[in-house]
Amino acid sequence: MPPLALRQTPGSLRRGLLLGLGALTGGLFGLAFVVDRFGQKERAVAAEVVVVLGARVLPGGEPSAALRARVERAVALYHQGLAPRLLFSGGVGLHPPAEAHVMRELAVELGVPGHACLLEDQSRSTEENARLSARVLETLGLRRVVVVSDPFHLLRARQYFRLHGLEVATSPALVPGRTPRATDRFYWTLREAAALLLHPRVLLARAPARARG
Repeated sequence: MPPLALRQTPGSLRRGLLLGLGALTGGLFGLAFVVDRFGQKERAVAAEVVVVLGARVLPGGEPSAALRARVERAVALYHQGLAPRLLFSGGVGLHPPAEAHVMRELAVELGVPGHACLLEDQSRSTEENARLSARVLETLGLRRVVVVSDPFHLLRARQYFRLHGLEVATSPALVPGRTPRATDRFYWTLREAAALLLHPRVLLARAPARARG
């Protein structure tokens, strides 16, 4: 038998569990704060392509408010001369067509020439957005990107794109005239923080060596 001093009593077990739970909870809320702060800042710089992550398509192929806001932000960056190409990333969700096709059509309506639009129309998650977009960009020899998405989504998106070897800057897309409710903002940032904590490899992904230099 182990010495008496090494045996854990129910009280010490309880304290250990409470300390562990407190550390986990503190880490989750701390990371949620980082997620929120990160997404509020414009970080776009000159790049080779702006990657626009998909969002919900409504019945009849209409873009949702979030999807429209992302495209409008990307088009604004394009017209500012920040990048010569836009890559729209998103497959078919609840309603066809693919998010990428809806985004491209909207971008063309907003004055972006079709030849400047690239498509990745198979992804169904942030990880697939990054992996499949990286595959498209690799064939063209491109690796410096600006990723456009909702503010709460940007930190996790950046980490996934870094994981696939890309140099990443970010730009938040805000829905005009709509300020998210505090409860919604809290929920989405906490959800994103939890997703990062569950995938340490993504959370700890670093910028490619050339970008760090």
